Amino acid sequence: MSDPASSATAARFRAAVETATTTGDLTGFRPLFRPDVRLYSPVSFKPFEGEEMVLGLLGVLVRTFEDFRYIGAFTGEAATSHDRDAPAGPADVLLFRAAVDGKEIHGMDLLHFDEAGLIKEITVMVRPQSAVQALGQAVLRGLVEAGLVPEE
Repeated sequence: MSDPASSATAARFRAAVETATTTGDLTGFRPLFRPDVRLYSPVSFKPFEGEEMVLGLLGVLVRTFEDFRYIGAFTGEAATSHDRDAPAGPADVLLFRAAVDGKEIHGMDLLHFDEAGLIKEITVMVRPQSAVQALGQAVLRGLVEAGLVPEE
C-alpha cells in the first residue's frame, strides 16, 4: 500500500542523492531523517546510527561512487531490521548502478518510514561480491579521512 507522505520523502531522498553526487551538498537530506535514523550498510555489521553519522557516511558514499544513477523504484511495505517484531510499514526501494574503483555495482536503497513520513531506517545492498569488497575498502578510507572512525 502506498503512503503519500513516504512516497514524497522517497522522491526527495532520490533528489537529495542526485544533488549530492553532482555537487557534494548534503543539506537536502536533513529534513528527511528522524534524529535516530539508522543505516545498515553492506560494509559494516553494525548499523550507522543517528543523523550525524548517517550524513557523514552519505558524504563518504557520494564522494566514493562514480557514475551513480538510479534505475528504478518500488513502493510497498516491509518490516525494519531494528523493529523485528513490529508490523510491516511503508517502505520504498530505489535501485541504482554505480562504480567504485572501476568496478560496476548494482544496488538498492531500502527506505523505511515512520508515521510522519520521515526516514527511520535505510538498508543498502550491493552486488557483486568483488564490488562489495572494493566499496568496503573505499568507504573505510573515506570514514577515516572524515574522522568518523578511528584508523585501524
